[in-house]
Amino acid sequence: MPSPGDQPLQADVSTPDPVAEAGAIVRLHRQFRQVSLPRLRHSVATAAGLELDRGIAFLLVPVCLAGGAIGYFSLATEPDFAKPVAVVALAGLCALVSRPWPKTHLCFMAALLCALGLLAGKVETWRAGTQMLGSEISTQVTGRVVSLDQMESGRIRLTIDVTSTARPKLRYMPERVRLSARKIPAEMTAGSLISGYAKLLPPTGPVRPNSYDFSFDSYFSGIGGSGFFLGNPRIVATDDDDMPRAARLSSAVENAREAIADHIRASVGGAEGEIAAALIVGVRAGIPDEINEAMRRTGIYHIISISGLHMALVAGTIMGLLRGAFALFPDFSARRPVKKYAAAAALFSIAAYLIISGVVVAAERSFIMLAVMLIAVLFDRAALTMRNLAISAIAVIVVSPHEVVGPSFQMSFAATAALVGAYAGWSDHRAGKTRPPPPKRSLPSFLTRKFLLAMGGLAMTSIIAGSATALFAIWHFQRVSPLSLFANLAIMPIVSLVVMPFAVLSALAMPFGIDGPFLYVMGKGLTAMIALSAWISERSPIDAVGLISQQSVLLVAIALVIATMATTWLRLLALPFALAGLLTVSDTRAPDVLISEDARLVALPIGDGELAVSRARPNEFTVDNWKRALASETIVVPEVFDKGDGQFDIADSAELPPGAPFYCTAGVCLAKHPSGAIIAQVEDRKDAWKACGFAELIVINDATAYDPCHNPLVLVITKRQLARKGSAAVFFDRRSAIMPATVSFAVNRPYRPWHTQRKFSREARGLPPYRNPEKPNAGPVQ
Repeated sequence: MPSPGDQPLQADVSTPDPVAEAGAIVRLHRQFRQVSLPRLRHSVATAAGLELDRGIAFLLVPVCLAGGAIGYFSLATEPDFAKPVAVVALAGLCALVSRPWPKTHLCFMAALLCALGLLAGKVETWRAGTQMLGSEISTQVTGRVVSLDQMESGRIRLTIDVTSTARPKLRYMPERVRLSARKIPAEMTAGSLISGYAKLLPPTGPVRPNSYDFSFDSYFSGIGGSGFFLGNPRIVATDDDDMPRAARLSSAVENAREAIADHIRASVGGAEGEIAAALIVGVRAGIPDEINEAMRRTGIYHIISISGLHMALVAGTIMGLLRGAFALFPDFSARRPVKKYAAAAALFSIAAYLIISGVVVAAERSFIMLAVMLIAVLFDRAALTMRNLAISAIAVIVVSPHEVVGPSFQMSFAATAALVGAYAGWSDHRAGKTRPPPPKRSLPSFLTRKFLLAMGGLAMTSIIAGSATALFAIWHFQRVSPLSLFANLAIMPIVSLVVMPFAVLSALAMPFGIDGPFLYVMGKGLTAMIALSAWISERSPIDAVGLISQQSVLLVAIALVIATMATTWLRLLALPFALAGLLTVSDTRAPDVLISEDARLVALPIGDGELAVSRARPNEFTVDNWKRALASETIVVPEVFDKGDGQFDIADSAELPPGAPFYCTAGVCLAKHPSGAIIAQVEDRKDAWKACGFAELIVINDATAYDPCHNPLVLVITKRQLARKGSAAVFFDRRSAIMPATVSFAVNRPYRPWHTQRKFSREARGLPPYRNPEKPNAGPVQ
């Protein structure tokens, strides 16, 4: 029996004292502030010093350059040369003066690199200086063919350096245009001087705000306009005596590419032949659309685009063949650096591959990356390092700063950095462990283990690369590939072990005329690839995921930089950035209405994954982009009623249920957003007043129109506004029905150099379409 005196003691032990607990918390807090924070600062300083000793400062050079380039291309106005030069001079002076203070010096060096990236963007913009067509026009075009592409539709796409125009003669003639034709003379090749009457169109802007700007791409590609021949072009001359040497060399390479592509198509045949031509010489315009879409949905479209994968497989195949050949001569291999010989041959091979594939940007960037790594092998350095990747990135940014804002640069370097960082981390992990000698295994057990290791490595490669590029893909394309891991596991072994090695062997055997067997095996591998991608695509769920916020992509990019470049515990700092990026993915609002820049197409989501459009035959490319952005699955075309048939009248618009698609009658198309807002599209400004009494948004497809409503609660968007500012996104106020809608345009003024041409079109000047009674297709003189 416990004594009565024990009871108070037992009560004191079991019942906590709030005052004592509060005191303990205060003491713990003081201890944390006095002891832990100084230790944390010391640990951070020690880790940062170790990172600097390991060379992280150099790895951050391309990051700073890229940040400056992105800053330049994101500016609201075009700066003159004096401003970026002044910024570079000031940052350089501050970096020079601050050398006695290391931390301050590092900050100013980072600012200097950002300023140099900004200046590089300005220099490239000035160097490009593309003369871009300002308005739609028909004219006689004479020029020299740069390249020919056989399209899947049967048309031929020609890239032409324009030498002259006539009927009418353009005062501001673009230097290079891209035109399609139904048929061309059989003897037409790159370098031929041709002529034909063509309809020229100015470069288009983004199909919606914050989407890819095609005029930006055209400006830096040197393409001043596009269009099509109204008839078949004819050859004016084939004599190339007056051609510059560079143009003659380019034409010779292009003709060789076309000849090789024709040979491959004839040998392999079908869609497999088109893909084989794309893999070997970079000619991919003829690949059927359904195969392209299947590969996009399954996440294997990177196989078609000549990039790091293909360059690496070519280099690896060449090095493997040569190392195997050298192994047949052990005495020679023992005396000579055969590894360097193989690396030099691989470097020469990928250089030839770059040239014959057309020197596209993705291949050029991949060549730089692999060339740096192979040169490292020649100088007895480690090839696959983050430092070599940084050198490659610096070279690309200095040569083509505009690529930094594009998906190809971002996704390829993100994937490569993640893979290199993961490989380095795994190597460090394995280096610290002692491993016993492997046990003896039977041949089936050995082969099974190697197979499982290879598949596991392929799976981890796909997971790491896919995770690193996922948000970039969603930001640029609004789509993901849910079954990409399964597709890559099933298809990449075929590509790596059959398709690309036999592609290299066929290229080596082609000059001797014995490439047939190799192309046959390659074609069978492509048949299996096409069948697997189609089977997986049919079972893949919808891949459209809608819009994500820009800040989430930026935060994830910062996390990726920290995680891949840091080598100490500081890489844990990537976690809060990654978490913040994932939490802010949905911190954006999808538009309620999208309007094309030509005012001909209006679309709005009406619920249940449906997107209502205002035209029965909308532009397929634009609608596909809008579907992904708004996470819609199906298109609902408008229902058209004849005037006076009594089935539908404009006065009945108030009776439309929320989420009703477009109903068109008497030159007016009406739809009702699920929020209850009514949208009207009007073809003639004279009919616009009809919708003023009930519509919250009126789109007038007439450049001469004005606001007929004079009502602040009615948003009126005219063709002239869209011609000047590009496509539009409209947002309704969901909190109040009496607040007017707001609009966001794709292009802001004052114009940057790749948008200056917008102010010269007839629509931007508020003029009606040009009509020439003698030449109905002719347009105004530029």
